[in-house]
Amino acid sequence: MFDIGFWELVLISVVALVVLGPERLPHAIRSVSRFVSQAKTMANNVKDEISHELKVQELQENLRKAEQMGMEDLSPELKSSVEELKKAAQEVQRPYAQKATETEAVVSDEKPQTSQAIAPADKKAE
Repeated sequence: MFDIGFWELVLISVVALVVLGPERLPHAIRSVSRFVSQAKTMANNVKDEISHELKVQELQENLRKAEQMGMEDLSPELKSSVEELKKAAQEVQRPYAQKATETEAVVSDEKPQTSQAIAPADKKAE
């Protein structure tokens, strides 16, 4: 990326030592190294997100092709893409299905308690 050789680094080090002095130089080196590591991490995250989005877009295009072909006589590549999409859809639906069953269980547990609480109130009213 940057074509910096050994002698350029030595020159930069000497200039930094003269300008910053021996007391502030270690702090400046830590700050620069922290900044560089954060920039690398950010660049890797962006690269991973872009590759993920490209894969998703490719899968969507393959699915459109499969739908246009009527899901018949698909190439092995398209069949594998369709299977991946089905698996991904099932994985997305699983957490929501679990939450729905948990919610139904909680609601069904609460219903008998509320009907018992209402019954004594009705007896008092009589």
